[in-house]
Amino acid sequence: MDSYEFLTPLAIFGGLAFFWYIILKYITEYLLKKKMIDKGYVNEENQALFKQQEGSTNMYSALKWGLILLCGGIALILLEYIPYERDSPLPFGVFIVFVAAGFLIYFKMMKKEAE
Repeated sequence: MDSYEFLTPLAIFGGLAFFWYIILKYITEYLLKKKMIDKGYVNEENQALFKQQEGSTNMYSALKWGLILLCGGIALILLEYIPYERDSPLPFGVFIVFVAAGFLIYFKMMKKEAE
């Protein structure tokens, strides 16, 4: 059995599961915030904090995904010049290492920002 025959359905189902997770996460967060506001648990000052939190999270989220895509792209470019056999796990390993490096760079930047 070719490794791609196994990875294709796994990638499709994994992608769909991730998509539904993100959708449900945003819906449940929205409903929770709405119920808190409707029941009076949140005053005007706390509502402003919700809005501030959303803005800062989105800015850093874009940075995170930009770094991950940059590192993944560098890995794919590098794989063009590394010789490997067709059934070798080397391309997957190189790609995962570079994406992990992107996450670590993001983590270090956020840690420095928090200080």
